[in-house]
Amino acid sequence: MLNRKGGVDLPAIINGCPLHYTVRRHADTGAQCVLLLHGWGCDSAVFAPLEGVLRDGMTVASLDFPGHGHSDEPPEPWGVAEYAAQVRAMLLLEKLTPVHIVAHSFGARVALMLAARHPELMGKLVITGGAGIKKPQTEEGKRRTERYKRYSALLAKLRAVPLLGTLAETLLARLRKRYGSPDYVKLNENMRQTFVKVISEDLSPLLPAISAPTLLIWGDADTETPLWMAQAMEKAIPDAGLVVFEGGSHFAFVEQGRRFAVIVKKFLGEGNA
Repeated sequence: MLNRKGGVDLPAIINGCPLHYTVRRHADTGAQCVLLLHGWGCDSAVFAPLEGVLRDGMTVASLDFPGHGHSDEPPEPWGVAEYAAQVRAMLLLEKLTPVHIVAHSFGARVALMLAARHPELMGKLVITGGAGIKKPQTEEGKRRTERYKRYSALLAKLRAVPLLGTLAETLLARLRKRYGSPDYVKLNENMRQTFVKVISEDLSPLLPAISAPTLLIWGDADTETPLWMAQAMEKAIPDAGLVVFEGGSHFAFVEQGRRFAVIVKKFLGEGNA
């Protein structure tokens, strides 16, 4: 379980991978619990302002997903299921269930899977800028993907050829920079494979199985997870509502932090977990 020494949080080995997390327990042992799940490329610090608000009346847990923040990388490429299994194990270990979850972007993938497959863990669910629905690929996008696969496969073979390995690695790095997203380019091989596994998963089939009351909070100028994704989630999740932040980007919950915190606190505070 989580160790604390001199106020410094140390990681725990959960499901074979060190996980850095914190649990700030409310003095009232009957207080509701909430878990904050950050997005890809961020860490738990992104929710620090919200955590400060919620701690007044709730037990608040947060974590750094493996490969982010203070947590180690997963021992092998993980998909959403492995991340969700680790979070579930942490919740059970710390006796935090039932738990509300507030999740952003990649964290929403994990939250949606937990809510669909383990409803007994859940209180309420807040998703902001949530990933999990695959974007339709254009014909040009399909051709671009095929070109990347052909070129990368050729360069991967050339890396094994004496005297050509260094050149092939240089060209492969340029190829990734040209064809890959910024998130993909900066990763090492293990995390690249993890990233590809994660973004390749379409969680749409899980949405109708989510019974937790769900609040979707979205920026209407979000280009990473466009508003149509929120509208699709609202339609598919049985008990879901949508709040739109005008002019908000993928990080609308940070840009309009005070408004976000007020809405979340009111939503979670209506009834017990």
